[in-house]
Amino acid sequence: MKQIKIGMLKRVRVITLAEDYAGYSTFCYAQHGISFLIEVENEIATKRILFDVGYSAEPIIHNVKLLNIDLSTIDIIFLSHTHWDHTWGLIDILKTIDKEIPIIVHPDIFRPTLKFAPGPMYNGIYGISGKDTMSKIEENKGKLFFVRESFPIIDGVLSTGEIREKVEFEKELTAKGAYVIEDGLIKEDDLHDEISVILSLSDGMVIVTGCGHPGVASIVNRAKNITGIQKVKAVIGGFHLIGASEERIKRSVRYLKETGVERVFTGHCTGLKAEAEFLKGFGERFEKLHSGKIIEL
Repeated sequence: MKQIKIGMLKRVRVITLAEDYAGYSTFCYAQHGISFLIEVENEIATKRILFDVGYSAEPIIHNVKLLNIDLSTIDIIFLSHTHWDHTWGLIDILKTIDKEIPIIVHPDIFRPTLKFAPGPMYNGIYGISGKDTMSKIEENKGKLFFVRESFPIIDGVLSTGEIREKVEFEKELTAKGAYVIEDGLIKEDDLHDEISVILSLSDGMVIVTGCGHPGVASIVNRAKNITGIQKVKAVIGGFHLIGASEERIKRSVRYLKETGVERVFTGHCTGLKAEAEFLKGFGERFEKLHSGKIIEL
């Protein structure tokens, strides 16, 4: 696999704008979904990347006011994958930002994806405004950039691109019940559109995930292969182990430990059993995400 020159950051701060868990002693709202503000500083400038936008913009807008964050200062939006709990807040977020802004997405993010429990519903970004989703985004000054492969977003920040190569124990998806419509046929969705962000620092890299549908081990493996960086300071985000077997959960924890991941910050779709196992395996190097949580690296 060809390595990509990523550059280096001087500073990274990841702020959890929305998460399933409100946390203890906080005035921030929780919601099912996730949204991070990634603030990075390189030799040239400080940039703000909005990573996912949750199910609804309302809790995010409430939380940023408490955190004294101005959404109009965001430079880039990065959507990890199509699912509603990561994308449906987009239009109202764009209205709040109210300026032209690039939005990085996988080319297949607008495929018609659905689920049947509790009843038929769109499962992806396609549902936020029906067939005119792209037009709505463009009307609200969002400029879509469709990129399948890994590429440098700014100096020191890299998209993993689509992850097709999986470590052996992650070849089976933990997310069941997701379907896609292709040529009039309903097929199981392989969730191949999920992409993550890599942040490069002088003493290692940080990986930010949305749901981690490709598998957290496979995401870490991909990040190491395309950057050549072997030290992982932290993995932050959802790991989607909520429906996983006990064996898979334990193998995921063991893989991250054995490959030298220093810290784990997780929540959202990771699941209580998996969180407990990460706490057991990483001890104080594990932290649970919550709305309003600020991570300095």
